[in-house]
Amino acid sequence: MNRRVRQKVAKKSKEKVGLPSNPEIGDAGLCPDSNEDVDWTSLPDDTVIQLFSCLNYRDRASLSSACKTWRVLGLSSCLWTSLDLRAHKCDPGMAVSLASRCVNLQKIRFRGAESADAIIHLQARNLREISGDYCRKITDATLSMIVARHEALETLQLGPDFCEKVSSDAIKAVAFCCPKLKKLRLSGLRDVSADVINALAKHCPNLIDIGFLDCLKVDEAALGNVVSVIFLSVAGTSNMKWGVVSHLWHKLPKLIGLDVSRTDIGPSAVSRLLSLSPSLKVLCALNCPVLEADNTFSVNKYKGKLLLALFTDIFKGLASLFADTTRMGKNVLLEWRNLKTKDKNVDEIMTWLEWILSHTLLRTAESNPQGLDVFWLKLGAPVLLSLMQSSQEEVQERAATGLATFVVIDDENASIDCGRAEAVMRDGGIRLLLNLAKSWREGLQSEAAKAVANLSVNANVAKAVAEEGGIEILAGLARSMNRLVAEEAAGGLWNLSVGEEHKGAIAEAGGVKALVDLIFKWSSGTDGVLERAAGALANLAADDKCSMEVALAGGVHALVMLARNCKSEGVQEQAARALANLAAHGDSNSNNAAVGQEAGALEALVQLTRSLHEGVRQEAAGALWNLSFDDRNREAIAAAGGVEALVALAQSCANASPGLQERAAGALWGLSVSEANSIAIGQEGGVAPLIALARSEAEDVHETAAGALWNLAFNPGNALRIVEEGGVPALVDLCSSSVSKMARFMAALALAYMFDGRMDEFALIGTSTESTSKRVNLDGARRMALKHIEAFVLTFTNPQAFATAAASSAPAALAQVTERARIQEAGHLRCSGAEIGRFVAMLRNPSSILKACAAFALLQFTIPGGRHALHHASLMQSAGAARVLRAAAAAATAPLEAKIFARIVLRNLEYHHLESSI
Repeated sequence: MNRRVRQKVAKKSKEKVGLPSNPEIGDAGLCPDSNEDVDWTSLPDDTVIQLFSCLNYRDRASLSSACKTWRVLGLSSCLWTSLDLRAHKCDPGMAVSLASRCVNLQKIRFRGAESADAIIHLQARNLREISGDYCRKITDATLSMIVARHEALETLQLGPDFCEKVSSDAIKAVAFCCPKLKKLRLSGLRDVSADVINALAKHCPNLIDIGFLDCLKVDEAALGNVVSVIFLSVAGTSNMKWGVVSHLWHKLPKLIGLDVSRTDIGPSAVSRLLSLSPSLKVLCALNCPVLEADNTFSVNKYKGKLLLALFTDIFKGLASLFADTTRMGKNVLLEWRNLKTKDKNVDEIMTWLEWILSHTLLRTAESNPQGLDVFWLKLGAPVLLSLMQSSQEEVQERAATGLATFVVIDDENASIDCGRAEAVMRDGGIRLLLNLAKSWREGLQSEAAKAVANLSVNANVAKAVAEEGGIEILAGLARSMNRLVAEEAAGGLWNLSVGEEHKGAIAEAGGVKALVDLIFKWSSGTDGVLERAAGALANLAADDKCSMEVALAGGVHALVMLARNCKSEGVQEQAARALANLAAHGDSNSNNAAVGQEAGALEALVQLTRSLHEGVRQEAAGALWNLSFDDRNREAIAAAGGVEALVALAQSCANASPGLQERAAGALWGLSVSEANSIAIGQEGGVAPLIALARSEAEDVHETAAGALWNLAFNPGNALRIVEEGGVPALVDLCSSSVSKMARFMAALALAYMFDGRMDEFALIGTSTESTSKRVNLDGARRMALKHIEAFVLTFTNPQAFATAAASSAPAALAQVTERARIQEAGHLRCSGAEIGRFVAMLRNPSSILKACAAFALLQFTIPGGRHALHHASLMQSAGAARVLRAAAAAATAPLEAKIFARIVLRNLEYHHLESSI
């Protein structure tokens, strides 16, 4: 678009349309006076028609409404010779509205049975070509009706999906109703009988191209009667009698090209066809295991015949069709397209081969047979890249889809073959795909974007995509009114947004706004686009700056809407993940609070924790965990039934993935910061499942379970429940053997809470019999707990460093002790005034072990550089901790560890006091 025109139109607020810039015309011709508006309605008719021809039919119809002149031009028959309905729901009503434009329609592409039913309402009696996919539900009645209304039909293609409900009766109707038929390609028929084939031979004398692909049964003998056939494909068809084929088909007088790819044809049938058929020039037998298993088979003895198989050089074989092969090789298809002197016969063969190769390679990629890695790297990928430059749109689409498919190893886990992906990149495939993505043809945009998306799972390819301008292209396609295009573009942004280095570029390209708009635009019945958009936003929201962009673009409302209303588990999972990531930046932005304040957000997430899908439960619990860091959210989650839901989740995930276990325990940890919630969790039965999770083998689960039990143990009633539920041995195990220092630390603190004396008072309430019983149990548990708390603290001490620190107050000596004792992650913990007060009180506890543990904990919470160290220092100052610390440091009976740690904490408090006064 001309930049000056665009700026001026925007400035004047005129509802006018900019023209593509034309180097031959130049800006001066378009805008002789920069102070004047351009009157687009004064353009010559042929210029407007040329512009309209570069638009899809929907945009043509929309632009035609701009004025009366354009409406008339928009109805020009030359603009409506072809129609692609695949991206749209085409029902009879829509077809009727288009009928007035379709008088001269010659080609139509559709998707699905409903669109097929609507074709007759277009009243396009001159239709020459019909091509449909997703045809599984198309019935005999529908197909018979279509062909009965379109007697001039020359091409009928249904596939590559199987036409499961189409029988021989409908194919007979094609034969009777379409005498001008030249090309018939059908996929997945159950039975193509002799009667059907004979009817085609009798009533369709011009039928030169037949394809019965992936069929269960085809009458081989009857096909030998179709004397008009020039190109024949039975690729993927089973139950073929190759003896009959080899004895009859070589007699077909005009047969030039035969495709038997993906079948069980053997070497003898191939040999007989190549040697006995005088007209046959090309036999395509790709991915034919029986043929490939014969190592003695030689293709060199069939002079003038071309065999394409996995063991032949496809490029060299194609080059053999030309007189001059000196400049060909891997560029043979490109060289053929650029030939100045054309050979009609060779052109027909090459055009057919392009279609056959694109179809076969796509089907092979979909089935992903073992042992083809070398083929894909040396020939398969280069052939697909060559086919992407075909003049046939369908070939280009299938080649792009083939590239998108052959790299995928595990679609469920988004795993791709890095070698294949990088082979595409090395051969210039990224630029080719992005050029296709910039096409005005939406089918090409969709398939190219899909290929870019899949290839971008590889980090090196993703970098190449970004460097080639792919992020801007995908962001633009995500704004498409075509759902399929928008969906694949969103998928590309999803995969690219995995890389931290691409997040900012996506935001700068307007990708965030485009993704949010997609959710509102396709808010129902379009799970694919919604999952991809939400997934991309989830990745972007993990970045602090991008998370703000998501919120400003309306992302919070959009994602909550999905979490509340969408029934697709994939969409729910990504929406919950996105909300979790948005809420993860509580220290740097207000998104955490914003999510909590969005109407229905917390209730929706609580409800999602009850989903049958583990991924949904995991992400919902993760979101609630992050949201619980906000005080207001924490109480609102509890009010929305979060305590009951999360306890139930923890109870049910004993055999779940570590990720779900971590988040379930983490959410309870977050909620239990509130003492009211902590008590509610204990009363709801949350202690036992948390103890069970503490026994997990996963380090991350250790941390969240220990953190939750630490918070719960602050309440003496919960502390007693932990003892009664067998929690002491579990915490002791964590304290002594967990790989995670944080898990060991919090387990030790939980044990310290439990046995600092407060639980004893609570345990005495009840009958004398119960009290005695519990006292006996508590004594044994206390001894076990104190023993392991002491051992834990001693692991962070160094006798030599402690001796030096005891003998000297030099800062260097204390710094050495601090460095040895420091648990880096503990600096992220934020304690309340009550918790800090409890550790200060613990410094006066008769137990020397608990004194040392309390001093060690306060050291962790006040080390300079910790996220909440200044907050903790302020709380300690308010609690009068300095006096207690000095007493502990000077106590003659206190253990050395408690004394040294107390001195270090005093030093930390002095540091923070000075820092806050600056």
